[in-house]
Amino acid sequence: MKKNYVILLVLIALVAFGAVRYDNFVSAYNISSFWRYNSMFALISIGMCFVIVTGGIDLSVGTVAAMSSVVAALISPHGATFAVLAGVGSGLLAGIVNGLIITRLKILPFITTLATSLAAHGLALLLGQNDAVAISAESGFAAFGQGDWLGVPIPAWAALIAFALALVALGYSRFGRHALAAGGSEEAARLMGLNIDRLLVTVYAVSGGLAGLAGVILASQFGAGQPNEGVGWELFAISAVVLGGTLLSGGEGSIAMTVAGVALLGLVFNMLNFENGMGLISLSAYWQSVIRGVFLLIVIILQARALKRSRIRVEESPTRAFARKG
Repeated sequence: MKKNYVILLVLIALVAFGAVRYDNFVSAYNISSFWRYNSMFALISIGMCFVIVTGGIDLSVGTVAAMSSVVAALISPHGATFAVLAGVGSGLLAGIVNGLIITRLKILPFITTLATSLAAHGLALLLGQNDAVAISAESGFAAFGQGDWLGVPIPAWAALIAFALALVALGYSRFGRHALAAGGSEEAARLMGLNIDRLLVTVYAVSGGLAGLAGVILASQFGAGQPNEGVGWELFAISAVVLGGTLLSGGEGSIAMTVAGVALLGLVFNMLNFENGMGLISLSAYWQSVIRGVFLLIVIILQARALKRSRIRVEESPTRAFARKG
């Protein structure tokens, strides 16, 4: 709970600082633009949270999103609905492949998803013929990424629905309890009679499907499928998940705090854009990758220290109990 309060306090402090320092920081336009863009990262981070909770990792989400954006763009002449379904379906298929390789062939998630990441990137380049693929202007597909409903960006609605479903799934369903149990101890979960293989395939399918939806938003928002996009997205997702207090070792996680982690990272980059606009500093987009890496490294170090302290307390408690008994 303490970690949750910290991240929320940091978020509030950043918003307050930005509101005071920058003109139009809390304007409707900036808030709308913020969530229209960061909805993609919220989606892949939610999927990553499920994966990490089970003790796994998915390094393919970025390139799967890029591949799905190309697929959606290619299908867009047949209608917006088909484009959305094709993009999400291609991501879902990639996730299922990840899950089957991990469970059937017993290959580590790190190796499996690294391989599928390379494969998805290559497939995206092949489908797009090494170039961006323009979406159909007549199909109305662009409205999915660029349109609003009730004054809220449609991508933000997609992320909000995914967030609500994920919150219920992880916190209040049998699926969530089984995922947490598998992350805590896969061997113990199997001894309890849980179908861990089916669970892992489902978890990676969810991650892939949400990455596919992020790719659909990418294509519709920017007007083209982007085969070379998605580089470093997995790092953003892992950073957001870990910032939210989810243990990299599995067994503990929070969807709400994961989205808070997305908001925190997104705010940092948003504030850097405002600083660039004021002309006081000049940082290229490549600095985003540097910042993500630094954030991830710091949080992992802090998490490792916290785990070490908790283990020491657990090991000391029986000793103290024995001393009191003696």
